Amino acid sequence: MAKTIMVTGAGGYIGSVLVPKLLDLGYKVKAIDRFFFGEEKLQLHPNLMIIKDDTRWLDPNHFAAVDAVIDLVAISNDPSGELFQEATYQVNHISRVNSAIQAQKYGVGRYILPSSCSIYGFRGADEIVDESSETNPLTTYAKANEKAEQGILPLASDDFVVTVIRQATVYGVSPRMRFDLAINGMVYGAWDKGVIPLMRDGNQWRPMVHVQDTTDLMCLLIEADSNIINGEIFNVGSDENNYKLGDLAEEIVRAIPKEITIEWYGDPDHRSYRVGFDKVESVLGWKAQWTATRGALEIYEALESGSIQRTPETITLNWYTELMKWHQIINRLDYKGIIL
Repeated sequence: MAKTIMVTGAGGYIGSVLVPKLLDLGYKVKAIDRFFFGEEKLQLHPNLMIIKDDTRWLDPNHFAAVDAVIDLVAISNDPSGELFQEATYQVNHISRVNSAIQAQKYGVGRYILPSSCSIYGFRGADEIVDESSETNPLTTYAKANEKAEQGILPLASDDFVVTVIRQATVYGVSPRMRFDLAINGMVYGAWDKGVIPLMRDGNQWRPMVHVQDTTDLMCLLIEADSNIINGEIFNVGSDENNYKLGDLAEEIVRAIPKEITIEWYGDPDHRSYRVGFDKVESVLGWKAQWTATRGALEIYEALESGSIQRTPETITLNWYTELMKWHQIINRLDYKGIIL
């Protein structure tokens, strides 16, 4: 029988790429999400069960007859984490620990926690951090990820395989497109106005990973030898995609076929971390296939063709804020469940 994989945050930027990939590999998928960005991000499929639910109050019965959980759910990115701090800790930390506990209770064999390299925080220019390095989370988003790791890794046992992946900053085309990610935002600015917006001062290091690469790794972990992944942390990215943001912007300028300038904004960004990826390559034999140049061209061509567009929900913080505004308006006008 086909294995059943539960994916939380299934309608999000990474989830909407991962779910079709799992279905193509022959898995059955339980896709759990609030679907803030629309249910149409996932195409109907005979092996797809769409469950509209909130992981903070998730029915434990959803874990029955599940072989693996990929717990993608998160209030995503630093600006959203700072504006919605309580919700970020509830979703990114507490709900994921609770989900891992319920998964173990219901006999789920594997649990994969997608975390973030952002938990490494500020580092010196010459320091390259690996999975054994001390963490230094600077933002609510990063701190919640660290707490989730700390609550979930101790659950690993012979019967419950737990793996944490610390993802680099993700980029690339997705059905739930985001233009508030570094490479995606740079390419949109270049395509739209011939300007790449770049936060000062450009010397901050940031690792990158394409959404296709990180989802490929998640698929690999479902079947990987439990002896080499259980209780382990893997940084997900590549040395080739470790960039100073200023250098990254210059590479995108060279890659895109139009005249582009760089426009600086904001105060200097002190989040700087250069990450080593030897472990994921040597232990799992996995290697990222995408480069920033190839990814930038992918996004540029998709914009040119009209297959992706910058809509309100492609900027996560703006969309969350808009939803909160309309929630308040509707609550004020609602009368016995109706507006008119």
